[in-house]
Amino acid sequence: MLKFRKKGAKPPPSPKKTVNRADLTIPEHLNELRQRLLRGLVAMIIAVFICFAFGERLIEILAYPIGGVERLISIEVTENVSVFMRVSLLGGFILAFPYLLYEALAYIRPALEDHEWRGLLVAIPFATILFISGVLFAYFVMLPAALPFLISFIGITTTPRLSNYFSFVTGLLFWIGVSFETPLAVYLLARFRLVTAGALAKQWRVAVVVIAVLAAFVTPTPDPVNMGLLMIPLLVLYVLSIGMAKIANPAREEK
Repeated sequence: MLKFRKKGAKPPPSPKKTVNRADLTIPEHLNELRQRLLRGLVAMIIAVFICFAFGERLIEILAYPIGGVERLISIEVTENVSVFMRVSLLGGFILAFPYLLYEALAYIRPALEDHEWRGLLVAIPFATILFISGVLFAYFVMLPAALPFLISFIGITTTPRLSNYFSFVTGLLFWIGVSFETPLAVYLLARFRLVTAGALAKQWRVAVVVIAVLAAFVTPTPDPVNMGLLMIPLLVLYVLSIGMAKIANPAREEK
């Protein structure tokens, strides 16, 4: 039934529209992603420039497990510069890691409830500690165990090349640092209800196989000793991941 408005009467107020970032269009999402990537890139550049001031000191620290930079040789004109840039890049990434992680999580903020967002903010320092712990583990445990095996293999004297050594070291530090982020990754998956603590606990055999393959890929030497050195903390992290999944979604686990 049609209703006619009296002459001179004011029209009814239109319902107030609420702006929700989750309702953004695809171009708007892409624009936000571009802005966050740009801010992360700027933070990374600033962190790398800061590490330029300590580049030589960082090179000396990373060369210590092999006996110092005196044990290394450089045979190309640009080799020293490329190593300096590589080490500064790794240092800059570690320095900017908390902010880069914040930008990555802030992009998915519209899909989260307020309490979920607060939980992710608390996880940023935890993720930073995990990454730095992985880097320190690789430096103080993996390198001292792997380098003597590699240098003295089959009894041939080896004089490491500068670029080759630092490519090996920075790659090892980075990937082991990333692998130590497993509990945080599982926590996020549990937050989005993609995994549960019960499912992770039931699939522990599969996890052991996957961890063994990952350790074989990351470990610089083929001997089982170094694989075991890496597998032990990864297994501990897997158990910690089960606990993180339980914390992330306790109600679902109880149900």
